[in-house]
Amino acid sequence: MKARLGGEEGKHKFVLKTPKGTRDYGPKQMAIRERVFIAIITCFKRHGAEVIDTPVFELKETLTGKYGEDSKLIYDLKDQGGELLSLRYDLTVPFARYLAMNKITNIKRYHIAKVYRRDNPAMTRGRYREFYQCDFDIAGQFDPMIPDAECLKIVHEILSDLQLGDFLIKVNDRRILDGMFAVCGVPDSKFRTICSSVDKLDKMPWEEVRSEMVGEKGLSPEAADRIGEYVQLHGGMDLIEQLLQDPKLSQNKLAKEGLGDMKLLFEYLTLFGIAGKVSFDLSLARGLDYYTGVIYEAVLLQQENDHGEESVSVGSVAGGGRYDGLVGMFDPKGRKVPCVGVSIGIERIFSILEQRLEASEEKIRTTETQVLVASAQKKLLEERLKLISELWDAGIKAEVLYKKNPKLLNQLQYCEDTGIPLVAIVGEQELKDGVVKLRVVATREEVNIRRESLVEEIRRRTSQL
Repeated sequence: MKARLGGEEGKHKFVLKTPKGTRDYGPKQMAIRERVFIAIITCFKRHGAEVIDTPVFELKETLTGKYGEDSKLIYDLKDQGGELLSLRYDLTVPFARYLAMNKITNIKRYHIAKVYRRDNPAMTRGRYREFYQCDFDIAGQFDPMIPDAECLKIVHEILSDLQLGDFLIKVNDRRILDGMFAVCGVPDSKFRTICSSVDKLDKMPWEEVRSEMVGEKGLSPEAADRIGEYVQLHGGMDLIEQLLQDPKLSQNKLAKEGLGDMKLLFEYLTLFGIAGKVSFDLSLARGLDYYTGVIYEAVLLQQENDHGEESVSVGSVAGGGRYDGLVGMFDPKGRKVPCVGVSIGIERIFSILEQRLEASEEKIRTTETQVLVASAQKKLLEERLKLISELWDAGIKAEVLYKKNPKLLNQLQYCEDTGIPLVAIVGEQELKDGVVKLRVVATREEVNIRRESLVEEIRRRTSQL
């Protein structure tokens, strides 16, 4: 009744929450995130990549028809000034648009940015509606499998560097899949939809995938059974050799090409010293429509926690492949630019590291402050501000408490709480002597340092930490 009478106007209760499938990142989480980003960017730069950025939304038609069955997850925006726009779904399609638009035929680039999916979020498993992707791609006409092998080496370097535990990189090839579908009797028109069923084999048992193919997608039971014989195979060079001898597959032109390249890939992976972590897996399909050749996915293997219970594997933490036709879709003359790339699943990696840190109760520093400028007596605010200004100008990361006359104990406590390693103490005697008392928080050791040597001394001491 009150509401109807309008007496309580302006008192509308806000619901304080983030939208479904999104989250806030506090200082602790951002500190972990930054560590991960630095490790990934360092690796991309080590491999000679340049960096680009593209708009967060694209013309709707740019994204339409590029993602197969996942297209329903694209976020459409309202008509703005006569343009129908959608939020980007990944960083690969915008990259292809960028190459075609700027007539670039050769680039090695990385791009780290947020993408959007109208998905049903599973936040605990690192699935969100807004999340970061970290992509590395090599575009250009090169000899087969050399750039592809480098992409796998990058995945190996990043996952090893982040120490996430044991992992496996599964590889397959779209041509081997399509060849396999052809020899198993799948009609051409059903290749893509059957492909997306096969892609579920990491989450569902073969029986369920088979019944989806037959029941929902109208595939003959015989064809499904023939597919079943292949998709349960995985191995290395031995399996490639075995399939090259396979009476049915070896007769298929596409499959034969794919297997030839797969053999070459494994030779390069052996030279890079990572073949032991890579498995040729015929069940790997990757649902996206634009892949044309090699496809791969890195999965974390079951992790043990301290209590010896097995925690669930979070599954895929990186994926990618070759997409030689995508740029041609955007080029007015249909000129193709062969591309191969990889996307690091930063959100999943991040949720694992976050859980791990929570479990270990390790203290995370959320600032990089090297020194707190403090005083032991009253009326020294001006001296503290003068000193901190000198330190800032010299590039030292320093803080001061925003209080005229803080107690020394409170200043030291602040360092304990935030992990600041050093305190520069100014006092009347020190000012007379032209020195600053430098205190190491951890050991409580104190030394007098000449004012002019202070910057050097702080640098020396914090570079060892």
